[in-house]
Amino acid sequence: MSTVSVWLIVLCLTVVAMVYIFWNYARIKQMPEGTAEMSELAGIIRSGAETFLKTEFRYIGIVLCVVAVIFCMVIEKTSGISFLIGGLMSSIVCILGMKSATYANVRTSNKARESLSIGETVKVALCGGSISGLAVQAFGMFGIILVLLLGEFCFDGGVSHTAESRGLLVNLVCNPTMMRISTYSLGCSIVAMFNRVAGGNYTKAADISSDILGKLRHDLPEDDSRIPNTIADFIGDNVNDIAGNCSDLLESFVATMSATIMIAVTIYQVAVHEGKEIAEQAFTNATLFPIVLAGCGLIGCLIGLGIANFKKMGDDPSRELDLSTWISAGITVVLGGIASYVLFKEHDMTTYGFKLDWASPWISSVLGIVSGVAIGIITEYYTATEHKPTRELAEICTEGEAFVVTKGDAIGSRSCLLPILLIGISLLISGVLGGTYGVAVSALGMLAFVGATVSIDAFGPIADNAGGLAEACHLAPEVRAITDKLDAVGNTTAAIGKGFAIGSAAFATVSLITAYVGQYTELGSDPVLNFASFAVVAGGIIGGALVEYFSAVLTDNTIDSAKLMADEGDKQMSVPGVLEGKVKPDYNKMIAMAAREAIRKMIVPSILALVIPVVGGILFGVQFVGGILVGATIVAIPRAIFMGNSGGAFDNAKKYIESGMLEGHGKGSAAHKASVTGDTIGDTRKDVVGVALDIFIKMMSTVANTLAPVIRSISIFRF
Repeated sequence: MSTVSVWLIVLCLTVVAMVYIFWNYARIKQMPEGTAEMSELAGIIRSGAETFLKTEFRYIGIVLCVVAVIFCMVIEKTSGISFLIGGLMSSIVCILGMKSATYANVRTSNKARESLSIGETVKVALCGGSISGLAVQAFGMFGIILVLLLGEFCFDGGVSHTAESRGLLVNLVCNPTMMRISTYSLGCSIVAMFNRVAGGNYTKAADISSDILGKLRHDLPEDDSRIPNTIADFIGDNVNDIAGNCSDLLESFVATMSATIMIAVTIYQVAVHEGKEIAEQAFTNATLFPIVLAGCGLIGCLIGLGIANFKKMGDDPSRELDLSTWISAGITVVLGGIASYVLFKEHDMTTYGFKLDWASPWISSVLGIVSGVAIGIITEYYTATEHKPTRELAEICTEGEAFVVTKGDAIGSRSCLLPILLIGISLLISGVLGGTYGVAVSALGMLAFVGATVSIDAFGPIADNAGGLAEACHLAPEVRAITDKLDAVGNTTAAIGKGFAIGSAAFATVSLITAYVGQYTELGSDPVLNFASFAVVAGGIIGGALVEYFSAVLTDNTIDSAKLMADEGDKQMSVPGVLEGKVKPDYNKMIAMAAREAIRKMIVPSILALVIPVVGGILFGVQFVGGILVGATIVAIPRAIFMGNSGGAFDNAKKYIESGMLEGHGKGSAAHKASVTGDTIGDTRKDVVGVALDIFIKMMSTVANTLAPVIRSISIFRF
């Protein structure tokens, strides 16, 4: 079977997935919204989220167009097109995920109101989440196949390890396939960075200010409609936890596919240069395998989520969600093994001295899959209310804020070891089995069933919004009991999703760094990043410091915005009649403030990741940039895990107390107020800094891959 035939088959699979996505979207929209008050609030949330994204994408669109023109002029004449395709795919996924979530949230509340059944309510929330998850995988694959097909039929004949191309203005020789794939990935990265930074600021400024007003200053219930910041908080859940997360995982998924193909091309460039006899079919199959493996994962996700969508669900939401993940992962493992056997049994390959038989790529992918599932389990242990760490954190809230913060920090630090150990072992084994190609395939394996993991993660903010709407619209206590249970499960799935995003970023970044080293290495030489070089060491130290600086900028921006919103909320709540429930606060003014602050403060952090590799490379060369990438990755991964898990533990310790599980210390108690302080600290950690760090390191690595030929040619000081 020819390469184009395989691409077209996988392309058809993505179209089938898109049909299923839009069928689910139409099904969600047809469901009733509930009472007039529910419909009104849902409309405000939907309108606010859409307005924010429209404003944000005006800025993103300008950046994408400017960078695309530069790429066509300077890097490679067609690379700007693939860059725009990447930005377009990421934008579509963001918009589709956000719109489906803003329809699903109120319908989840209404299903709980109408049916009083946990199982039926779970199905609505998961249906909304599956639109986001499957869109990430389907559109990510659709875009990369479109880029490859454009190369095949419109430009230079598709994937090749010998083809060369240049920019329109600059006579810079590069491999056009690698450049188009790299710029496609970079287009996804830029949208993801803007979304995460702006969305994180929006949602956490609203959330923190809402908690301060409701729980600390006025002793009001959470999500009370008298707090003007509440609706902005609901909107923030959608623009960050849905739209931002979709673009984040899409970027990781695309980056790992891109890195695997680029490494395959580099391997055969080296082999040809050295005069080694190579099987052209082995090269072709090595570039096909990542696409085929991703297709196997998409089939697994469609089956796993389809079963959950149509089967009768019980009263244990966690069990039903876990079942979807296990089915998706299991099918991916089986089909991935078959694909590896078919592609490599008669056409094995050699990568930098490592002989790959048919089983090596499959085992590498399984290691990635197992690591992804295991990281989710570890994250759940450290953040869920059912387990010891979070319960201990809730119990120590009786001792005051200092104990809460110290204990939460300890939980976050302790939670770093096992996930990083898993990542390190998986990468080592994959490297031993398959060299650089095995490392990249391991990264892709972790993300091969990303559709299921994002779907389960998106369940969290939908359930959270549903619970908030039930509270704000004063639905019956039994309805709130159902949405509270879903919200608790959603908190855990969201924490697991963040752990998965960070773990996948670690795998993706390592594969991107590996591809980068291969890109700048002279043909005929082994790809080496020389850690005995002072340039690499200096780059590593600076890379680690940049991670800390980036974290500080994001934290400062969020806290500044939260203070402004808290003060404005206080002013509105002092208006006669607002606290009595007779006068509605000005929700639109608060929504506009959150959007304005988020957009204003997204530019500098987002541009940092784009500029750092460019400036560092032009000044000090490729080895220095390699040091920055490694140093930033080593610091960012444990930092992100610490941020995500400590924040998740803080959040769920508060929920544990609010649910009445800590005897004698319920809502409004000193212990509860201490837990709110911890939750406020954790909000910025888990939803702003932690989730942005993974994109920061991925984006720098993608920029470095894209510009490696430029940096190699024009750096001022070469070490």
